[in-house]
Amino acid sequence: MSEPEPRAAAGHAAPPVVNLANALTMFRIVLVPVFVVALFIDDGRSDLWRVIAFVVFAVAAITDQIDGRIARGWNLVTDFGKMADPIADKALIGAALLGLSILGDLAWWVTVVILVREIGVTLLRFWVIRHGVIPASRGGKLKTLLQCIGIGMFVLPLNGVLHVVGWVFMIAAVIATVLTGLDYIWQAMSLRRTAHAAATDAKFR
Repeated sequence: MSEPEPRAAAGHAAPPVVNLANALTMFRIVLVPVFVVALFIDDGRSDLWRVIAFVVFAVAAITDQIDGRIARGWNLVTDFGKMADPIADKALIGAALLGLSILGDLAWWVTVVILVREIGVTLLRFWVIRHGVIPASRGGKLKTLLQCIGIGMFVLPLNGVLHVVGWVFMIAAVIATVLTGLDYIWQAMSLRRTAHAAATDAKFR
């Protein structure tokens, strides 16, 4: 999440996994195939369906902001939510990038760079999960925002200056994607080093 998550007060039960924030996260995952179908209708040449695909994409992206605010504001932050939220983001972004590249609207190098980073970060999360959970950072949220704006502009049937603006956001998203990927690698290595040091210290006590 983009803000520090509130911890459950001492003596209070942990928030339930089944809650509104997590339900919105799952709803975002359900919207992914709906978006893909709308994007590919008429081989992506229908302006109407491209607008519909954009609306579905926008709704899914907006839920990312809503579920985070609900989770933090209502003390519904769970480890499941910390893991599922970025996975839902990656499913939506990945489907959009692949779809746009398959349709020939977006260069494949953009899709490859972003997806390699996203898959790599997901694997990193699972690699260190027994030592702790790496939540989405501020930089990660900014990266997602830039990706959503760039992708949204590519999904819409835009031409001329607006298409150029879409590329500006997409290039900015690629840069943010690479930089935050490096930051996650640093966090994962630090988490493992800390856990290893603690285990070694406990062993020799």
